[in-house]
Amino acid sequence: MNTPIYIIEEARLRRNLQLIADVARRADVEIILAFKAFALWKTFPIFREYIRSTTASSLSEARLALEEFGCRAHTYSPAYTDGEFDEILRCSSHLTFNSLSQYERFHARVGGQASVGLRVNPEYSEVGTALYNPCAPGTRFGVTADKLPEQLPSDIKGFHCHCHCESGADVLERTLVHIETRFARWFPQLKWLNLGGGHLMTRSDYDVDLLINILRGLHARYPWLKIILEPGSAFAWQTGPLVSHVVDVVEDKGIRTAILDVSFTCHMPDCLEMPYTPEVRGAKASLNPSGGGEATYRLGGNSCLSGDFMGYWQFDHELQVGEEVIFEDMIHYTTVKTNMFNGISHPAIGMLHLDGSLEILRQFSYDDYRSRMD
Repeated sequence: MNTPIYIIEEARLRRNLQLIADVARRADVEIILAFKAFALWKTFPIFREYIRSTTASSLSEARLALEEFGCRAHTYSPAYTDGEFDEILRCSSHLTFNSLSQYERFHARVGGQASVGLRVNPEYSEVGTALYNPCAPGTRFGVTADKLPEQLPSDIKGFHCHCHCESGADVLERTLVHIETRFARWFPQLKWLNLGGGHLMTRSDYDVDLLINILRGLHARYPWLKIILEPGSAFAWQTGPLVSHVVDVVEDKGIRTAILDVSFTCHMPDCLEMPYTPEVRGAKASLNPSGGGEATYRLGGNSCLSGDFMGYWQFDHELQVGEEVIFEDMIHYTTVKTNMFNGISHPAIGMLHLDGSLEILRQFSYDDYRSRMD
């Protein structure tokens, strides 16, 4: 295609799903899909072959769970609102409150229609980037142990705790020490414990056996608790690239920038927010404009944001207008976070099937941009 496109590779997606389903079976836990990382509903028939449920953080995500995945969601939101709460409840099997005040305000309206939970904060996280650390001092997420009554309200059936971001099993092992130290005395009053997301079990160097042993040990200590994990990145990790094209090459002060038909701020926002340096097929990331060779470029997006660029990459040839630049592993946290700032053309979304055929799941047009302003 001569237009930018995200390509989801079915074989890689199924490989991840099979691994996740195997972990769930061996560890006797429930692993559910977090829509905040991946919500392409046209792939849900494949997901339903391996998992049974999803997690939502908004009314739209809860509706997507019910209407497109075919199940009520495990829903958590930092703040429910009066106007949306009843509809969210209709779409939710589990409903977690972020604070005791939110619980007091809304719990009576649940009326047994969902299993009620409370998000707790163990005041420990190894996430190094402050933007993604849910347990940083001053966080708006969850209730600390010192604020909980010794006897929980009778309708609170679970705790939800999220501390990770693309983390390893060893991080979970250390984090559980803090979770149990602070909150285990309430576990006899509960039926489930949701350990949130960030468990990157499909990463090639992830210690899957350690994860399973950790979860089995947790079961042994608290056999009455149902354990839930809700990773996002793990499902779509390394499942496909974003294919872009060079539209121009410009130079200033010795820095050459290859301008692409995609945008970092619009289509790859984590590259600027995290910041995360993506892998570019056929190129080496470099720390300086020269990169040890002449074919070194900063890659620039096509929006008007001055900082819409990343750099530097060294290629084995001079880039030409029209040739492809392929960003690897660009499915998770991209397709859900993209925006149409500047009216920039949105990449198409395609699926590469097992038989080698490419199905275009969605193409975008002016009408999609215009409809956002209706």
